[in-house]
Amino acid sequence: MPESSIVVIISANAEWSVIRQLYSPSEPQPSPYGEWFAIDLDVGRQSMPVLFFHGGWGKISAAASAQYAIDRWQPTLLINLGTCGGFAGTIERGTIILAERTMVYDIIEQMFDAEEAIDFYTTVLDLSWLGEPYPHAVYRGLLLSADRDIISAEVPTLRDRYQAVVADWESGAIAWVGGRNATRCLILRGITDLVGQEGGEAYQGNAQVFVDNTRVVMEFLTEHLSSWIAVSLGQTGPSQ
Repeated sequence: MPESSIVVIISANAEWSVIRQLYSPSEPQPSPYGEWFAIDLDVGRQSMPVLFFHGGWGKISAAASAQYAIDRWQPTLLINLGTCGGFAGTIERGTIILAERTMVYDIIEQMFDAEEAIDFYTTVLDLSWLGEPYPHAVYRGLLLSADRDIISAEVPTLRDRYQAVVADWESGAIAWVGGRNATRCLILRGITDLVGQEGGEAYQGNAQVFVDNTRVVMEFLTEHLSSWIAVSLGQTGPSQ
């Protein structure tokens, strides 16, 4: 891949399964974290090589695979497409999140300043390079991350303390690594299920809700991927 390559990181296994089915790569290549393949996408007025990489689920795999992708392919743009959970009563299922800030919230610091620890792994994404109008409607805001599903009893605290409405497992790690490497990072995630104080739509034996809605989200995000790349490159207008 050329230095001007674009790398799309996919985290969860269910998300990657949809990507494999959509693009049907003939010979995916292995990596220490997951397989990858490259295809040419029509972006605006040109065909452009885009690499899809299964980085793995959770903060450890997300951080390690993001650094691996940056070191190996030196992308000018790192894109993370995926899913997230929404806080019931504050946002709708199916909403697409454009992360402008990420925060790792499952840090428990009991010796020193707890807020300083949270701040260290909080990333503000510079999106000044991202052209408008966007290809579709998005909710642009904070995306929380933790190595766990959203805990129902914590929803009010997370909502009130951070003014947050969504959370996932990997975005905070990917954004943090991208920032440390001065690599442009575009994170787009769709809400597959809602969690409130009474529980989660996909919890207690209802995981198929997540699986089914993951397909819907990933199909939508990949349908508009070329347009997102175009606006990232400053290509706007009806020719897209």
